[in-house]
Amino acid sequence: MKTKILKLLRKADGYVSGQQICEQLDVSRTAVWKVIRQLKEEGYQIEAVRNRGYRIVEMPDVLTGEELKSLMQTQWAGRNIVCYPETDSTNLRIRELGDAGAPHGTLAVADMQTAGRGRRGRTWESPPGSSIYMSILLRPDIIPGAAPMLTLVMACSVAEGISDCENVDVRIKWPNDVIAGGKKLVGILTEMSTQIDYINHVTIGVGINVNMTEFPENIRDTATSLRLETGHKVRRAPLIAAIMKRFEENYAVFLKTQDMSGLMEKYSGMLINLDRDVLVLGAEDSYKAHALGIDRQGELIVRREDGTEEKIYAGEVSVRGVYGYV
Repeated sequence: MKTKILKLLRKADGYVSGQQICEQLDVSRTAVWKVIRQLKEEGYQIEAVRNRGYRIVEMPDVLTGEELKSLMQTQWAGRNIVCYPETDSTNLRIRELGDAGAPHGTLAVADMQTAGRGRRGRTWESPPGSSIYMSILLRPDIIPGAAPMLTLVMACSVAEGISDCENVDVRIKWPNDVIAGGKKLVGILTEMSTQIDYINHVTIGVGINVNMTEFPENIRDTATSLRLETGHKVRRAPLIAAIMKRFEENYAVFLKTQDMSGLMEKYSGMLINLDRDVLVLGAEDSYKAHALGIDRQGELIVRREDGTEEKIYAGEVSVRGVYGYV
């Protein structure tokens, strides 16, 4: 009921009478009053005027199931939500939920992580109340070899979702870092549970620096946040809802061909590496090259200094700018 009341208050152009809420939801005035009181305790500033009703004056930056569900505009992505005030890792939680039979599109969101991880096992800093830590469960009917491309699909969706909510220029550093102001804003980690030729489920984890103003010394020069880029605090729940909306749209495009052909133009338009010199960092070999864009499989096409072209698979190498992070 709390979710439905939040939706009514958000959609209203002005006040919503208690009687109107009672009639639409078929509940008592006492039940409505109790929910309004709960919302106020959670930080919602709600004005109540006799003979006029209720009106939301200001909304807090909270990550509750009711808040997120009241904002979702999707058919399946993020419709089943599990929220944690604190957890070790949303990727771990979603993997467990996936093994237990949770439905496609289940979303785990945490206010704080104690064991967040980035690519190649790196630690993802996860302080409370300042960022987005979320993971979505997917059950795609695709071959296992196509699953890594879902990381790029999510990168597109996160960049678009951020642009939908905030006036900030966001770009993608191949394959899946989202960049603002030349620094890392978002990290994405995709993991999957498979049989030999069958995917049980895929987990895509997303970490977004939202309201952080300081970073540990080891990433201070390469990390940023939406607050630093925009100059103001950003509410996290609307951002999550916007990303889920974009992801559901882009996922449908991806499934039609099960490759990046339908999203290549969109992805390339946000690719910060496009037509730039990069450093390709392999386990045994590193070299300079010129980035030409991605192919249908999401691999980065580069031209070496000797003129030869090759495709780079994201799981094998990293790419950096010649003179810095990008």
